[in-house]
Amino acid sequence: MSWHPQYRSSKFRHVFGKPASKENCYDSVPITHSVHDNHFCAVNPRFIAVVTECAGGGAFLVIPLSQTGKLDPHYPKVCGHKGNVLDIKWNPFNDFEIASCSEDTTIKIWDIPTQLLTKNLTVFRKELMGHARRVGLVEWHPTAANILFSSGYDYKVMVWNLDTTDSVINNPVRTICCHQDVILSMSFNPSGSLLATTCKDRKIRILDPRAGTVLQEASYKGHRANKVLFLGNLKKLLSTGTSRWNHRQMAVWDQDNLSVPLSEEDLDGSSGVLFPFYDADTSMLYVVGKGDGNIRYYEVSADKPHLNYLTEYRSYNPQKGIGVMPKRGLDVSSCEIFRFYKLITTKNLIEPVSMIVPRRSESYQEDIYPPTAGTQPSLSAQEWLCGMNKGPVLVSLRPGSEQLSSQPPLPERPPSLNRTKQLVLEDGQRPFSLPEGKMPRRAAEHRLQEKKTRLTNGFDVFECPPPKTENELLQMFYRQQEEIRRLRELVTQREVQAKQLELEIKNLRMGSERF
Repeated sequence: MSWHPQYRSSKFRHVFGKPASKENCYDSVPITHSVHDNHFCAVNPRFIAVVTECAGGGAFLVIPLSQTGKLDPHYPKVCGHKGNVLDIKWNPFNDFEIASCSEDTTIKIWDIPTQLLTKNLTVFRKELMGHARRVGLVEWHPTAANILFSSGYDYKVMVWNLDTTDSVINNPVRTICCHQDVILSMSFNPSGSLLATTCKDRKIRILDPRAGTVLQEASYKGHRANKVLFLGNLKKLLSTGTSRWNHRQMAVWDQDNLSVPLSEEDLDGSSGVLFPFYDADTSMLYVVGKGDGNIRYYEVSADKPHLNYLTEYRSYNPQKGIGVMPKRGLDVSSCEIFRFYKLITTKNLIEPVSMIVPRRSESYQEDIYPPTAGTQPSLSAQEWLCGMNKGPVLVSLRPGSEQLSSQPPLPERPPSLNRTKQLVLEDGQRPFSLPEGKMPRRAAEHRLQEKKTRLTNGFDVFECPPPKTENELLQMFYRQQEEIRRLRELVTQREVQAKQLELEIKNLRMGSERF
């Protein structure tokens, strides 16, 4: 009896990596020479931030995403730390706010101006002072606004509430002191109710971030974990590290039982740290090795084997760090499902690499772009600190779509008959009599239809809350300027078309007169 290999059916089997052309890379960027095992790069749909070399302190660059090509040697920096910057993270709910941590034991929150920087930015918005030694990691909460986590070489994880008017915050709202050595990585589950950490003692811990208690702890000696990651809503963890024989290794764990991993996979004998990235929308896992040129990717499933190898993107240029674009910044027209920004120190280059699903159709592909996390927080800082948990607010990546919600809508009391008549009158319609049971439904449908007509790219121009800060006001101003520019271009195009039409009519008339 002949043996037949088992093939898995997968829409992502032929995903390929496409590096950007030379003119679409960021050249002559003085990337940091720090040996810290971090990404050194943070990306959002507007900016790319990268840690750089700076004399007399720490600094990082914030480059507009569209400003590709060679970087000016005197390009302004964001500098204000007295020691080297070790980690930077953009606020997931504000593209103009970034957090940085440094060897000077402080964390700083910066407001990035919308216009191009003309000089070094040294004025920060907030400074967080609580760690006794250098701070190695910062992470924003995935669903609650203004909640920041930091971990330092004092073996502590601190929870900060930025929803305050104080410019200097000396006391975190919670300090977690359960680690016995340096914390190497932090990861949240989708709702932010659990925090997973890895430590230099090679143990994985799952914590309650509000209570500061350890819920699970791995005591398995066969896998020395370095980085850890929650695998979306699968209730599983993935860790990268080394085996007993110092081979680079990945392991999948049950989040409710960390005694033994569900599966282990050895990769190679290299020594660079493996950075895992999980895309919950496509259930794909990307593994990037520090000092490697390749990027491996897998498909993750709830059943064994949990990791199904797809293929790898290969390059001769080794990456020192890596940045990842959020899903809302991808090019859906080219079926791009993930985008990396490789820091290549040997060439002082930042190279974007797009992961693309090959499709013949040019229309929007609904199956590879399910609703994803947007820029709207689902909780305030105080609500999360009081014990509430909610998943992220979802948006559709379809151009022109409106915001979705991950939470079931609250039951609403049906409007009274008098209120319904009032709504109908407000809409400019003539009042008419209908059975009492049908009136609220039709009025609600009419209001919903009216609301759809006034949505522009998912943005309700009538229900827009007024800006509360100067940054929000600037964002609204530049959105309006962009809309005015777009309308002017449209008017110019129409004028050109009209002139061309007039010229054609004139030519036709001249031709008819000759005959």
